[in-house]
Amino acid sequence: MEIIHVSAECYPVAKAGGLGDVVGALPKYQNQAGHIAKVVMPMYRTKFLFDNTWEVVHKSGTFLGHRWFDYTIIKEKTNKLGFDLYLVDIPGLLDREKIYSYDDDVERFTAFQIAVVDWISVWRHRPDAIHVHDYHTSFIPFMMQHCFAYRHLSRVPVVLTIHNAQYQGWMGWDRSNYIPAWDAWSGGLLGWNGVINPLAAGIKCAWKVTTVSPNYLNELRYNSNGLEALIEFERGKCIGILNGIDTKVWDPATDSYLDSHFDIKTLEKGKAANKKLLCDTFKLDVDKPLIIFIGRLVGEKAAELLPGAIGDSLYHIGTKMNFLVLGNGEWWIESQLESMKSVWMGFYNSKIGYNEQLSHQMYAGADFLLMPSRVEPCGLNQMYAMRYGTIPIVRSTGGLKDTVIDCEEPGGYGVVFNDLSVGDITNAIYRALKLQDKPGKMNELKKKIMALDFSWDKSAEEYIGVYESLQSK
Repeated sequence: MEIIHVSAECYPVAKAGGLGDVVGALPKYQNQAGHIAKVVMPMYRTKFLFDNTWEVVHKSGTFLGHRWFDYTIIKEKTNKLGFDLYLVDIPGLLDREKIYSYDDDVERFTAFQIAVVDWISVWRHRPDAIHVHDYHTSFIPFMMQHCFAYRHLSRVPVVLTIHNAQYQGWMGWDRSNYIPAWDAWSGGLLGWNGVINPLAAGIKCAWKVTTVSPNYLNELRYNSNGLEALIEFERGKCIGILNGIDTKVWDPATDSYLDSHFDIKTLEKGKAANKKLLCDTFKLDVDKPLIIFIGRLVGEKAAELLPGAIGDSLYHIGTKMNFLVLGNGEWWIESQLESMKSVWMGFYNSKIGYNEQLSHQMYAGADFLLMPSRVEPCGLNQMYAMRYGTIPIVRSTGGLKDTVIDCEEPGGYGVVFNDLSVGDITNAIYRALKLQDKPGKMNELKKKIMALDFSWDKSAEEYIGVYESLQSK
């Protein structure tokens, strides 16, 4: 089968979160399974763009409302990522360093989608499926079915994956002319709650809708930022498929970001070496358990509770552990976390920003990973951590519920809590530290989680099954 993935992100080209990791791995595993998977994304001005060689495969132009724009499609020449990678350049819209957070993001991503469909519409053949990811690409199934110029693509199956339903791309009806001329009878497919809602349009028009974990699909039926009724109505074409991780990138035995490699057999020695490097760098006590947080400092991650939970743990449980935080987000959360350095010097440290190498080192050197997420559609960090023998402390939500079993349950290997408060997080940390009283148990748990299979192989085949089920329709 030939599958075209269309996304705003793809690691290592440009990544802001889990979406980039998924689109950077899933196509590779689908290719390894014998299919032809390709990725199309915007041509941001990133280091990857300038470090690699490209060829122009298509040039054309079309309209965004009354505004004409030229676009160019380039292809990476060497198949470096394990799949064909195409970038869409639109001068004045996509030629920027950052992925998101521009005032004209509506125009940027709408034009990107129009360019992709316009390009595919002139192909001499048709792909077997187009797989779009999140709201940035959710107009594509509507355009293929209801825009006059592209209706000849209407029989190409389109699958939409919802990575995070909190972001939907809302836009006013005054911008409806951005979308190429469409059948007025189809206008209802664009709208939801009085505005144009790209994600809602994608859910209505896609042939299949997937979420990034089974439990997240269940949660969307009662917590999807206003789309609850739509998710319930369309549930017959929805399926939850758990994300995987790229086990070649995330492998402590070969990880290029680590100085000290290890596997299950050399776990104890390897983690100790990585922990010492971290503790020396951040002036923490190597003899104490190390608890880390890696992620965006935003409400979805419950990051505003971190200062209280860390402070309460060190005050009430005692200075029996170290904390290290890596992330960026809301300025006031960053400020609180930074100010704690002087209060808990020697037991706590933080690095504001994102650093790929440091994140790998933290997974490799930590004893525990803390994920108190308010919303976590799948979560990859807990899978990365377990791959490196780091025990997850997680709230039971979304994909965290699908991937972590509490150590007090049969077959369990993590620490799970249900409610979201400083007290609940502190209690979970206390429970995790009790595991340290049993070194043999800790070692057993670390080996157990390193052996868990969170690779993309199974998930990639599930997606192939979804595409194949649509071929006869």
